[in-house]
Amino acid sequence: MNLTLVVWRQKASESQGRFETYPAKDVSPDMSFLEMLDVVNEGLTQQGIEPIAFDHDCREGICGACSLTINGAAHGPDRGTTVCQLHMRKFKDGDTLVIEPWRAKAFPVIRDLVVDRSAFDRIIQAGGYISVSTGGVPDANAIPVSKDRAEDAMDAAACIGCGACVAACPNASAMLFAAAKVSHLADLPQGQIERERRVVNMVEAMDREGFGNCTNHYECMQACPKEIPVKFIAQMNREYLRANLKGTRKTAASGGAG
Repeated sequence: MNLTLVVWRQKASESQGRFETYPAKDVSPDMSFLEMLDVVNEGLTQQGIEPIAFDHDCREGICGACSLTINGAAHGPDRGTTVCQLHMRKFKDGDTLVIEPWRAKAFPVIRDLVVDRSAFDRIIQAGGYISVSTGGVPDANAIPVSKDRAEDAMDAAACIGCGACVAACPNASAMLFAAAKVSHLADLPQGQIERERRVVNMVEAMDREGFGNCTNHYECMQACPKEIPVKFIAQMNREYLRANLKGTRKTAASGGAG
């Protein structure tokens, strides 16, 4: 396969960015998208051109680092797939591929296709954890969790924090990410003690980072490589309302549970 790549190049966050065009020749349909970029970068290096910077780590669809927008779609045209697991057979010989970084105010570009997603880390640091002592590890069958709640918790916990939901949303909302993190702990017995404080702190951290609001476009669910359902956004909204009715908002900043 021979392809034309139109790639966003930007030296630093404060630099002016631009699109540059590169050929990708003799691409095997069995290559992953990142393997194709590796080959293109080898050719650019041999020509004395700075290689394209892009994020990657596990290349197994687990870590979420491979954050690229391909022809306007976060993670590319395949459903339920990260870029590292996207194969070139999804494209046709002669195709032109426009490759961009995530586009969101809260995800500033570091270089080329690499963005700073530390805003997600700060949302987690605001409350996406269990800090209370839960004692020793009991036998799993002794924990009173219904099958439905356990499955919901596992579905929410599948979020890998890649940011595709933000990139796909026209409002650059992080609601699906935050909702997944809030919901999977809210559904487990270990998460109950900090339940109200957690949702208030995480939602307020999300707002401080400059993410937009959810207006039910559902693009986040379509782009999510783990296909996290939007029902968790509704669950987080209920959790947030519950916390506010209990007066948690007044005490969350000082560490009180309300």
